[in-house]
Amino acid sequence: MLKLIGHSRTPVIIIDDFCHDLSLLQQIAADAPFAPDSHTFYPGLRAPLPKDYSIEVINYLFQMVYDVYRIPHSLRLTPQNLVFSLLTKTADQLAPAQCMPHFDTPSPYYFAILHYLNDSSHGATGFFRHKSTGLERIDQQNMQHYFNQLDKENAQQAQRNDCEPTPAYCTNSNHSFELYDQIEYKQNRIAIYPGNLLHSTLVDPQTDIDANPETGRLTANLFLHFK
Repeated sequence: MLKLIGHSRTPVIIIDDFCHDLSLLQQIAADAPFAPDSHTFYPGLRAPLPKDYSIEVINYLFQMVYDVYRIPHSLRLTPQNLVFSLLTKTADQLAPAQCMPHFDTPSPYYFAILHYLNDSSHGATGFFRHKSTGLERIDQQNMQHYFNQLDKENAQQAQRNDCEPTPAYCTNSNHSFELYDQIEYKQNRIAIYPGNLLHSTLVDPQTDIDANPETGRLTANLFLHFK
């Protein structure tokens, strides 16, 4: 299914029932050496994806990504950061940057493949619009303006509250961001979207903060950069 989201009408690819059998992948995740991700702000643990699975997923999807997003064929695919992910940080452990929607990179040709793996109720992936600028996607041209405006808003908010804000996951619209769309967590669903979309996990603290790969918000994350 192709879903066009936001004012920008950005395509998001959603494929349900992607794998015939998830049991082997789930078992690999259960035995995987999860550890904190020191290279990103991801608020949890990650472990390497199995090579065979990663190759199969990329081979199946890369031409679709080329076509849907009209990627110039002069650009070549570079897979990056192929990992299992589990949310483990509670709200009081979050850094300020983890309390707001984020983008992965300002590159227009960087894409996230997200595979929901567990059969239980977990938080969706939400897409946000920055209210004062109207931005949904961040690129090299608008990035500095976005950060300047965000800094100004955060300073104004701190003055109004006269104290440091209480850390919390961004799970709904607030003074700076509007939640305009989301992809529900459903086992064996694949979602593909540009990494420069402002997005955040809509964390349910009752079900999502869990380091157990068998019960937590387990996902496979594959990032594709065409350059």
